[in-house]
Amino acid sequence: MSLRSGILGQGKKSEPNYEETRGVAVSVNEFRRMALSLPEASESAHMGHPDFRVRGKIFATLGYPTAGWGVVKLTPDQQELLVQVDPEVFVPVKGAWGRRSATSVRLRAAPKGMVRKALIAAWCNTAPQSLARSMQTGISASSGAIHE
Repeated sequence: MSLRSGILGQGKKSEPNYEETRGVAVSVNEFRRMALSLPEASESAHMGHPDFRVRGKIFATLGYPTAGWGVVKLTPDQQELLVQVDPEVFVPVKGAWGRRSATSVRLRAAPKGMVRKALIAAWCNTAPQSLARSMQTGISASSGAIHE
């Protein structure tokens, strides 16, 4: 699965289908529901913000830098791609966290499908390899794209 197809989905053969990820903006509760729908995900809090963890490790947060924003833990390549594709939605977190690929998500401008795919990527980046492999096996079986 390529990075582009995994995050954006696929159109023909290897063309990204960004349009399939468009949709109504995401609410805080929808972000929470999507994060908690991932295997072994749990909600906790860190520095006064709700966060979402897999086996104790944070893969996403809510309310940072302010209400109406989320943060996902991406790889540098994933961050670069999402910021390129939709800079109104995806913004590197300021400072050291952003340089380590923590990426802010402007929820009111964010298409549901893109947020779901970003959360899945963040979860896969954070989960133990054996658990992440089980999710990625499901992704590969569905023609290379992460489907909702």
